[in-house]
Amino acid sequence: MAFYFSSFENRKPPSPLKTHWVIQFLWQSLAIAALILGANYIRWRWMNSLNYDALWYSVPLVMAETLAYIGSVLFTINLWKVSDIPQRPAPETINDCLAPEEGQGERWIKVDLFIATYNEDVELVRLSIRDALAVTYPFPLDYRIHVLDDGKRSDMQIVAQEEGVNYLSRDNNIGYKAGNLRHGMEMTDGDFIIICDADTRVFPTILTHTLGYFRDADVAWVQTPQWFYDLPQGKPLPEWAKQKLGSTGYIIGRGIEKLVGPLTVGHDPFFNDPQMFYDVILRRRNGANAAFCCGAASIHRREAVMQAALRRYVDNIEDEIQQYTNDLTDSETKADLAQAMLPHVVHDTELMPYKFHVSEDIYTSIVLHGDPGRKWRSVMHPQIESKMLSPQDLLTWMIQRFKYAAGSMDIALHERLFTSKHIKLTAMQKLMYGTTFWSYFACIWNTVFLIAPLIYLFTGIPPVSTYSSPFYLHFLPFMIVSELAFMFGTWGISAWDGKSSFLALFSMNLRALDTALRGEKIKFHVTPKERQSGNFLSLVKPQLAIIGLTLLGLAWGAIQIAQGSIKDPSGFVINIFWGAANIAAMMPMVLAALWRPDNTEFTEQEGS
Repeated sequence: MAFYFSSFENRKPPSPLKTHWVIQFLWQSLAIAALILGANYIRWRWMNSLNYDALWYSVPLVMAETLAYIGSVLFTINLWKVSDIPQRPAPETINDCLAPEEGQGERWIKVDLFIATYNEDVELVRLSIRDALAVTYPFPLDYRIHVLDDGKRSDMQIVAQEEGVNYLSRDNNIGYKAGNLRHGMEMTDGDFIIICDADTRVFPTILTHTLGYFRDADVAWVQTPQWFYDLPQGKPLPEWAKQKLGSTGYIIGRGIEKLVGPLTVGHDPFFNDPQMFYDVILRRRNGANAAFCCGAASIHRREAVMQAALRRYVDNIEDEIQQYTNDLTDSETKADLAQAMLPHVVHDTELMPYKFHVSEDIYTSIVLHGDPGRKWRSVMHPQIESKMLSPQDLLTWMIQRFKYAAGSMDIALHERLFTSKHIKLTAMQKLMYGTTFWSYFACIWNTVFLIAPLIYLFTGIPPVSTYSSPFYLHFLPFMIVSELAFMFGTWGISAWDGKSSFLALFSMNLRALDTALRGEKIKFHVTPKERQSGNFLSLVKPQLAIIGLTLLGLAWGAIQIAQGSIKDPSGFVINIFWGAANIAAMMPMVLAALWRPDNTEFTEQEGS
């Protein structure tokens, strides 16, 4: 069966980034300088630059700048140093993965590979099954593949039987994917579990390259990078311009490339490339033992998941009973009530290896990292060991991103994981998880950054006391050094896509924040694996509004300057650049709403 991605099958994944010590030294030196300059800028903003005639405007902006600076501090700590966990040889028997006191009789290692599916094309799942069957290992292995079908489909069962793998379904869909995984664990007994989505195509080397980490008996899971092999290749700028403008466009495109280097148009229209997240952000959390699980393409130690789940189960029972007995002063009555309640609470409390939550992966990671009974460790393995499909339209992309944002905010606001007496994270782990949550709350101050230049362009009211030499002396060095620092900190990857989507997602993340604040249950929409058809401009109305209003503001500001109505044009010049940068950040999402795949993709034959 032919899929839109069939012609991309021979694509090869990128190798892990290698950061030269010189690049790391430059990054760390510039990062320290940027933080010092930033702290001085924030100090000056609060103490010397407020416009006391417009505090309604000036204070929210300086608050936004302060909160953004805190985010920069957290991000700097996250990116500080590459700390890979040394890769170890593949274990031969289960005893190689256990502490001496936990040793068992010599036996093969048991591995279960779960393919969680609901309504995806069964032929797509067949591809994942076949790649899972091709996994190799240098020693004998008890390796089994299980299709966990929450769709209860007869045709999916037939595919599993044809491919010779186990088919598992359940009577209900309680807990969605987390419940599906729990059912799979109940029906299997492998020492290790590989979690796959319906489209996760594992490479033959996944176990050979990752099981060695489990020689450390405290390693609970290994996350491998996710790689989307179906991202559009795009076209060189001169070729794209030639299609639009003929030979004149080609000449213009070549001229631009001579100035700034090769440019590609149409590559990754939805900012799907996850290399920045896995190869930079998550990989550099290894040193803090804070690389969290991201679901697909991860390998879990069953003992760790079950041990933490059982401890959490007992804690939940004790908390529930304590809630009703706390106010009793008579110890005997208190004990009798607790004893009477116990069987009922036990019956009503769910044992959840994976939390029934839209973000069950990061939730489970926090529980395991903070397990007071045993400090489980995690590993972010740098090498790509699987391939999967990316969202191919803006609707699918936003469904996925909304789940990430709303789930993370819900955990941060309601689960009290940082203050719970049952979870004991280290200070660095709290900082790293806090960095993740902080990045989603940034939608609040990002909204201020998008609105602030509009106020100035339309009203002429400055957010600072004056755009004078002290402003430039404080702001420009901070901005320039900060940009240089993060250029070296993310060396080898273009940071613009990440910055653009970080700002452009403000409206969706605000909706996610509203959902979490209201305590509304976050629906688990399965991310579609096929291209959705239709016009998606309705999804980018906030971005279009920012672009339209900013363009009007820029035009109005230009008219005012041309007429000589502005006493201090430097403020307008700054806000013109600011507004233009905001438009540049919004445009990729608008273009993504209009993007349609090039028909030549279906006939493209990729070389190796």
